[in-house]
Amino acid sequence: MAIKKFNPTTPGRRQMTGYTFEELTTSKPYRNLTIKLQKHAGRNNSGRITVRHQWGWVAQRYRLVDFYFHDKIDIEAKVETIEYDPYRTAYIALVCYRDGERRYVLAHKDMKVGDVIVTKKEAGLASGNRMEIGNIPVGMQVYNLELIVNSWASSIRSAGTSGLVFSQEWEYSQVKMPSGEIRLVHKKCYATLGQVSNIDHNQVVIGKAWRSRHMGVRPTVLWKSMNPVDHPHGWWEGHSPIGMKAPKTPWGMPALGYKTRSRKKITNKWILKTRKGKLLIK
Repeated sequence: MAIKKFNPTTPGRRQMTGYTFEELTTSKPYRNLTIKLQKHAGRNNSGRITVRHQWGWVAQRYRLVDFYFHDKIDIEAKVETIEYDPYRTAYIALVCYRDGERRYVLAHKDMKVGDVIVTKKEAGLASGNRMEIGNIPVGMQVYNLELIVNSWASSIRSAGTSGLVFSQEWEYSQVKMPSGEIRLVHKKCYATLGQVSNIDHNQVVIGKAWRSRHMGVRPTVLWKSMNPVDHPHGWWEGHSPIGMKAPKTPWGMPALGYKTRSRKKITNKWILKTRKGKLLIK
């Protein structure tokens, strides 16, 4: 994917970049696979802000992307369109299965109209095919990874990401996640071969504040500019030091270097090596 630059007609346009959308084949979604989601601008049923930095702006329709696949095993599908999805960073593809049903799936970086993909226990080693991770050779890139057998693809779905099949031992596969973490995944879990589309997403420069507002993001205020009732760092005139040994969150917890993941989390036992390189299972 190519990134386009804008002419420096204004200070905001000087560094701004955007997508060329040259991979897309249509500008309108398949209406039967879209729904309208109600925007709440980060507020609960009482009108209080529970999620900061959100507001409603452009009307969007949510695309019903398939992450399950288990009811389409051994049924080939043909790619009809490559489309933009306003609710995710990756591109999506509209596929038509051999039985006539159409569904949206995450597109890989080389997917084109006319490609044929299939989900089966042991499929061909072509990007877009989905199979049990125990049948995928070591060194292959995967995405749309299942972490629980007969569940849905819950990991490695962001633009440009991919995991690596690190090892095949006993009844588990070792998968290196995009974060660098190495996880144990049961060999009966399914994964899709390839790398997620829109690989240059992280190269896009927003450029100006209004573009973020257009995407539904409200500004973030510096903590030292707040009042004491709003943040522990508040009410320091002239942006003096925060007056404490280490920064805190608005709720008083350490902001830097503090592990928030529960030590009792049941899935900890499937983490072989953390993203920091610490070996957890010996």
